[in-house]
Amino acid sequence: MNREDISITISCPDSFGLVARLSSFVADHKGNLVELHQFTDEQSKLFFARISIDGSKLDVSVEDFLAGFDVLARAVKADWQYRLMPSKMRTALLVTQTDHCLNDILWRTKSGELPIEITSVIGNRETCRAAAEAAGLPFHFIDMKGDADKKEAGFREIHHLLQKQEVELVVLARFMQILPDWFCRDYEGRAINIHHSFLPAFIGANPYKQAYDRGVKLIGATCHYVTADLDAGPIIQQEVQKVEHFHTPADLVRLGRDCERRALSTGIRYHVYDRIIISGNRAIVFPD
Repeated sequence: MNREDISITISCPDSFGLVARLSSFVADHKGNLVELHQFTDEQSKLFFARISIDGSKLDVSVEDFLAGFDVLARAVKADWQYRLMPSKMRTALLVTQTDHCLNDILWRTKSGELPIEITSVIGNRETCRAAAEAAGLPFHFIDMKGDADKKEAGFREIHHLLQKQEVELVVLARFMQILPDWFCRDYEGRAINIHHSFLPAFIGANPYKQAYDRGVKLIGATCHYVTADLDAGPIIQQEVQKVEHFHTPADLVRLGRDCERRALSTGIRYHVYDRIIISGNRAIVFPD
């Protein structure tokens, strides 16, 4: 992408000729439509689309183009947003003890696969400090051990850090704390979590051992947006791994971590490239 590329996501009531109206508007302003993904939900009768435009030859300024698009969006009763590409989304990583997701994100960011600017790593344990500092990132330890008041104070401190750093995306990279409702509301649609996902589900201590004892044939991971309902937010990406009879509990942990890394990194990528539209408790995803 060049610096004048424009990504637009749009959702509105379905009606005749929407794709034609969108593409015609781009063409009328000499824009090059390099990608158009669209989906009509027959249940809700809603239309969703993501369009990517090479704006290098627009016959108007980007600002005027977007102002004109806003007129079109109002006419079709649409919610829409845009992002100029490429851009690096300011992102904070929240961690506890395990560092496999953290290290994967650090590597993918360094390699250019994830276009994010990591503002800091925030942990309620010291375990991940070395990995963060080795990557040249500030690490903030927030002590949350204790009663409910201690945890609330910890979340207030985290929230203050995120505001101070002007964070656009919060990634819970195996952060083993339940975010309070007010925190979830403040970062609605801007906080992503990862957790193990078994068929059937196992809760409580040592889920991989429980899965082994039951002889499960599939394990996996789910990447989703954070909501006040625990692990019930819109699902962005899921990864599944087949389990063989000879796999040990340690093998299940290894396979599960691979699923977690893949699901979380894919979820981050889709978010920062504006490939997701949240509709109620569903995430409409246009993969790349």
